[in-house]
Amino acid sequence: MKSIDEILKMAANVQDELAKAQANLDTIEVEGAAGGGLVKVRASAKGRIIGVAIDESLLAPSEKTMIEDLVAAAFNDARAKADDISGKEMGKMTAGLPLPPGFKLPF
Repeated sequence: MKSIDEILKMAANVQDELAKAQANLDTIEVEGAAGGGLVKVRASAKGRIIGVAIDESLLAPSEKTMIEDLVAAAFNDARAKADDISGKEMGKMTAGLPLPPGFKLPF
């Protein structure tokens, strides 16, 4: 059994590493797309939206509803990709820790 000092040091190290991992997630970019790539959304793996691109062929008043649907779909696609990368990156951080099954970090 480890001493309380060792456990506290390990917890402090884990906290520092998690902070670094969270900061790193904001530097990783993903791109969500919809409508065969006519609408694209770029986001960070942390979920921050970086940009939206809409193909000019969609820019007609009669296409308003379709554009709105495609933008929402592209946002959702980017968010899903960001969540996937975030989970993988955080999983790397917790891989060696003796945590109970289903335990999520950060706390």
